[in-house]
Amino acid sequence: MSEARTTFLGALLTTLGPISMAIYTPAMPELVRAFGTTEAAIKLSLSLFFGGFALAQLVAGPLSDALGRKAATLIFLAIYLVGSFLAAVAPSVEFILAARLIQGIGASVGVVVGRAIVRDLYVGTDAARILNTIGIFLAIGPAMGPTLGGLTLATFSWHAVFVLMIAFGIAAGLCTVFLLRETVTPDLARLQPARLVQNYLHVARNRQFLAAAVILSGTIGALYTQATMLSFVLINRVGLTPTQFGVGMLMQSGFYLLGSVTLKLVVQRLGGARCALVGITLCGIGGTLMALSVALVPPFFLSIMGPVAICTFGLALLTPYIVTLSLAPFAHVAGSASALSGFLQMGSGFIGGIAAALIGDPLTAFGIIIPTMELCAVAGFLWLRHLTRHA
Repeated sequence: MSEARTTFLGALLTTLGPISMAIYTPAMPELVRAFGTTEAAIKLSLSLFFGGFALAQLVAGPLSDALGRKAATLIFLAIYLVGSFLAAVAPSVEFILAARLIQGIGASVGVVVGRAIVRDLYVGTDAARILNTIGIFLAIGPAMGPTLGGLTLATFSWHAVFVLMIAFGIAAGLCTVFLLRETVTPDLARLQPARLVQNYLHVARNRQFLAAAVILSGTIGALYTQATMLSFVLINRVGLTPTQFGVGMLMQSGFYLLGSVTLKLVVQRLGGARCALVGITLCGIGGTLMALSVALVPPFFLSIMGPVAICTFGLALLTPYIVTLSLAPFAHVAGSASALSGFLQMGSGFIGGIAAALIGDPLTAFGIIIPTMELCAVAGFLWLRHLTRHA
């Protein structure tokens, strides 16, 4: 496939999970009222999405290595559509919980195959350039998600939010059928249990991969975790309406987009490693400011979203270089390597969401959990630099 087609399909599939999360978040407080349930129950629906997304990647990756990228993608998109339909007609909160779990399982294929097809066809700076362009689309899609979800909620009922997800799933399936060309030779032997374990152990033993996984799990995991808190903090504590929340979330994705465009402009002059250093530094600064703002001042929009914007700008500078390094050693099992990396990122988001539910107060959880995750990513980056210098 051409670089343009690879980039488009990679972006479309990779954004499946984040858009499903972004469109949903403005509806969370409304679902609390609609079903007469608690905030904790609705937060659990997002955590179950994370859990299904994380665990299913461990299956989606090897399945894409064994059956081919295209067949695996279509199987999981069908699962995603089933979950979206069940959520749209859900008569109770328990139904929503089950449907979101199914949705998460189906969406898991996106990030796995999206990155794997890039690794199948491109390496080094070419791969990093494509991943950076995917990052730009990744910012635009989820940036519009909360806004679209908030406007839909203001015009229709919460059911329409899940109808939007059905439409996105159908569009992803049609593009997969007509645009995706197979990028790997299918090999059913890769599904043998012993072979699966061997492949995952091969990936997990690589210290470069582990260091990169710590960085991505801390930064991207923080992005997923804060999604379980921001709607409650900004709507219930700061006082925004769901529509204002959707528009306000453009600050998060807007700074990710700005970071991706900035990287595209400066990476040739500074190099990927230096851009990543600037990125992780901004993540550390943003996390520190986040903890201080929650501890020292009453919450208002900029006190919450200012540090978030700094972190997401840094994340955009950081991600392409780190993802390329994490997948570089695994030419023949790119699906498994991408799956394990994604599992760790989503698993981090899932654990962070559970920790937030245990803390109870969303604002307190936001000021403790997210800064901790960002600083763990800084430690992982220092480890990765030590490994590369030693090599």
